[in-house]
Amino acid sequence: MRGQIVEVSYDDDSVLPQFFEILTSPENSEVRLEVYAYGDDNTLFCLSLTKRRLIRRSMPIVSTGGPLKVPVGDAILGRVFNLFGLPVDNKGPLDTRDWIPIYKDKNVRVDVVTSQEVLETGIKQIDFFTPFVKGGKVGFVGGAGVGKTVLMTELLHNITYKHQGISIFAGIGERIREGHELMKALEESKVISRVALIFGQMNENAIIRFRVAWAAAALAEYFRDVEKKDVLFFADNVYRFVQAGAEVSAVLGSIPSELGYQATLETEISNFEDRLVSSTTGSITSCQTVYVPADELSDVGVAAILSHLDAQIILSRDRASRGYYPPIDALVSTSATLNPRITGEEHYRAATSALEALNNHQRLSRIVAIVGEAELSAYDQTVYRRAKKLINYMTQPFNTTEAQTGKKGVYVERETTVKDVQAILAGKTDDVPEDKLMYIGNLAEAKLI
Repeated sequence: MRGQIVEVSYDDDSVLPQFFEILTSPENSEVRLEVYAYGDDNTLFCLSLTKRRLIRRSMPIVSTGGPLKVPVGDAILGRVFNLFGLPVDNKGPLDTRDWIPIYKDKNVRVDVVTSQEVLETGIKQIDFFTPFVKGGKVGFVGGAGVGKTVLMTELLHNITYKHQGISIFAGIGERIREGHELMKALEESKVISRVALIFGQMNENAIIRFRVAWAAAALAEYFRDVEKKDVLFFADNVYRFVQAGAEVSAVLGSIPSELGYQATLETEISNFEDRLVSSTTGSITSCQTVYVPADELSDVGVAAILSHLDAQIILSRDRASRGYYPPIDALVSTSATLNPRITGEEHYRAATSALEALNNHQRLSRIVAIVGEAELSAYDQTVYRRAKKLINYMTQPFNTTEAQTGKKGVYVERETTVKDVQAILAGKTDDVPEDKLMYIGNLAEAKLI
């Protein structure tokens, strides 16, 4: 053994295992080794998916005859399990006999289809500025501690509550505590019965963290192609998938590329993202969090992920530090679906006007910081105050943070948000103090219009 690389010798070369085939030991079925290369002198090189203490020199090794497999079927819904299909939620064993390989069959063709059906999330700022469609890919992008996981948890709660399909959640290299809190939040909101959660958390070795993304993609494909259902796919965090791939590459002794990332970075991301598509049998709508190291959006690993997303929701540390949650920076965030053909003319015009107002607010804020708001012209003062009210209106209490904030979470329909923004920009709230618009649902419920 050399780190996570295990060298296995064999006698009969007529029945060599295939690449990605899993080897185990008749002495201990917990031993799992994945074949990745053939060596000289009748040897195989394998990646260890097992704790090192379980493996010893001269241990007998046999092939399982296939690659790593995960359980599928209705029995996995409402359950939390790991890469090997072992439950980790203290609810007993999984009652399923159906298992599928985590790797995609290259001989199977998928007829990809696209949709223009907007998927409502109930989160004002997302539905208004960065809407995403059924079968699309959206990413929550930001540094550490800006609220990516909270936002994804709220999205999972809201959409699963309204959505009649099923959801797959992949925990890739994140904190164990977050996985436990997510499970409890789903149980309390009574939607866990339609969610399957698979985890490879940060305490696992790099190979397990790397492979759990493939396993989750295989689950989504199964429900799309076999069960013919619409699937919501959540991944937290896709950057940890890239990181795990870099660690595996280093273990294998591969020559790194830019900034220490693996040379196969683009291929690995593409192979993963290309599995999360909609077909004639069902859709996969993907929501992914993307950690940004040192808040540097130009990082090579981050840029590789962003190129595959339809909507990029950028979370701002500055907004988070000032208490605006969700701390989405609408001026930097982008969505390919914000066009009149998909959202409708009224929504598109309102969003364009709102972005113009926010851009003016950003420009005028620099002047106000130097000479004060009183020195602005009457027109600029009106623009500045309305934009400030719009920023405050876009804050929102979440269902999943009620215990922490003490504020009841709200779900706001997209049409209501559009009408409220139009009212703010038209001056119907000019007589309302700015702080009254903080952390409300819609204007009518708050009795502000």
